[in-house]
Amino acid sequence: MSATRLIAAGARARSHRSARLGRGSGFTAPLVAGLASLLTSVSPLAAADLAADVWNGAVARYDWSGAYFGGHLGYGRGDTHSTLRDPDPTIFATPFGSLYAGFQGGYNVVLPSRLMLGVEVDATFPNFLEDGFAANRTNAQGTQFIEQVDYIATVRGRVGYAFDRWMLYGTGGFLVSQARLTENPGVAAPVDKLTPTRTGWAAGIGAEFAVTKDWSARLEYLYDHIGGVQAAFPSGDVYDSSINMHMLRVGINRSLRWGDSPSGWAPASKAEPIGKDWNVGENWNIHGQFTAIGQAYPSFRSPYEGTNSLTGSRQFKNTVSATAFLGVRPWEGTEIYLNPELMQGSGLSDTYGLGAYSNGEAQKSGFPMPRANIARVFVRQTFGLGGEQETVEDGPNQLAGKRDVSRITVTAGKMSVIDLFDANSFSHDPRVDFMNWNMYCCGSYDLTMDKVGYTWGAAAELNQKRWAFRVGYFLLPAVSNVNNFDVHMPDQGQYLAELELRYSLFDQPGKLRFLGYLNRGMLGSYAEATAIALQTGMPADIVATRAVRNNYGFVVNAEQAITDDLGVMARASWGAGQTEKMGWTDSDESIMVGGVLKGTSWGRPNDKIGLGGVIDGLSPEGRAFFAAGGMGILIGDGMLNYRTERVLETYYSYNLSPGMALTFDYQFVVNPAYNADRGPVSLFAARLHGEF
Repeated sequence: MSATRLIAAGARARSHRSARLGRGSGFTAPLVAGLASLLTSVSPLAAADLAADVWNGAVARYDWSGAYFGGHLGYGRGDTHSTLRDPDPTIFATPFGSLYAGFQGGYNVVLPSRLMLGVEVDATFPNFLEDGFAANRTNAQGTQFIEQVDYIATVRGRVGYAFDRWMLYGTGGFLVSQARLTENPGVAAPVDKLTPTRTGWAAGIGAEFAVTKDWSARLEYLYDHIGGVQAAFPSGDVYDSSINMHMLRVGINRSLRWGDSPSGWAPASKAEPIGKDWNVGENWNIHGQFTAIGQAYPSFRSPYEGTNSLTGSRQFKNTVSATAFLGVRPWEGTEIYLNPELMQGSGLSDTYGLGAYSNGEAQKSGFPMPRANIARVFVRQTFGLGGEQETVEDGPNQLAGKRDVSRITVTAGKMSVIDLFDANSFSHDPRVDFMNWNMYCCGSYDLTMDKVGYTWGAAAELNQKRWAFRVGYFLLPAVSNVNNFDVHMPDQGQYLAELELRYSLFDQPGKLRFLGYLNRGMLGSYAEATAIALQTGMPADIVATRAVRNNYGFVVNAEQAITDDLGVMARASWGAGQTEKMGWTDSDESIMVGGVLKGTSWGRPNDKIGLGGVIDGLSPEGRAFFAAGGMGILIGDGMLNYRTERVLETYYSYNLSPGMALTFDYQFVVNPAYNADRGPVSLFAARLHGEF
């Protein structure tokens, strides 16, 4: 599979999700409803649609009236004015700033004079990094107080003037926000938490430009006054604050005026003609996805539990994600992509307790409310080598057009490594395929990433008709499972290479991939940590043994179509198993097999059934480390009666409408976290996925 197709498939994936999240909150329902409604009603924006978006050479004026829905991305900078009574009052003035992202919807009325009157509702969420949504940090008498902004939502009126394809406007209205206040150490709990709601007002100005008959882009400035809040902690300490913030943001809106002909454009005798420079069909696109997963299990045998155990009592957790895929081709051969993303929810047991974890959308950070992230921003440069060409379909992170089969492709920026490497046509995306981490990806390959699945790096691919060879270099986390990266380039990082062979067997396509990798970074030693634990009688601590070390391994990945509706796959992977993992999961050897069948034979060609299994194991050094009480990225029961971990997964994906599917998933896990003393456990899940 080419780099372009790999990254288009990988863009739809969350790529993995590795560790701690908060339980879904009250904001999940409106987020699910709003985005699901959009995805079920908006038709795909393909290259052919874009080419028809304008009347070449015709006279036209954009009609700004009607309903619209869209998203925005921006940066906010503010000041928190707070008072802490502990018991004497201490006054603080603290600056802070963050990336923000969110969505908006509204309705405009344009009068014959071109005066625009409208109303808009929006919700904005801060960056997932803790420093992004921490508005204040205060220390007093050995106690730390942190104020965070969970979200900012507004209901605003808009007044403006609509030109032919431009609109200028002023806006103002009511604001509501939720604060998250913590006191550490607490009295009622180790950390006392309060989440008061606060109100205020917002005002600003903006300019909006009609890009096509259905889409417009905007630049907007908002001043937010987040009113005062006062909170009394169980300790008796009282904290109050108010926030003033300046936010500059860019956004894009989709008109919801179906049935107009042509939608969004209205004849006007004095409008300027639209030239061919507006016919941007193959030079930019926009796509989106929305995925909600709920997963649960009943109680299972659990005679003891450790810090990273899958809890023995029954539980339910959910995850939600929404992503926009924006692409532009500034000139032939060069493509630039940006993927803003919102994430919210939690994996079972805060995404601990399984080597082959059960939900590919579960992440490593606590998101009780939606959080924003720039998932991907990268440049792709293609150098055609001549000869036969192939057609590229419009899709997420993939612009339509033609390209040489024989080519060199260079990709650089922020992305998931598996956008480019370790792909598989039958399972590569937990949003639409198998949900288990080691069914859709990687196995014992220690994929490098931050806590939500992405890293920075570059890769190059030489593609030919029957084979491809790709190499890459990507940053490792500074230490295992953190959000900051080791920038000692190129001495430290992840180096990998992959050979892909393409063939036909009984007139059906197949692929065979061989991947090798080397991690060089601050890695702890299993053997050293175990030896120290035996000497001291304390649980094994990997942190104390970290030094610059190497870890390496390989993956063999195969896929084969049996018929037009049935495909099978297999993956075998091995890691040296001497050091801690940096990004993926605790596994040193893994074998996966599976198959996927489309529903053509029972009259539902867009449905599919998947069935597969994974067997994972640990190296002897890894077994000794976890038996000595060690903690890994995902596992750590405090002790270990070692057996291989075995997972069976099956799912049925029911197509609701074009771009929308409901999936029911079942997983049966034997020896969770390689521990024969615990389990087995049955996990049940439902997944709603939509895309446009």
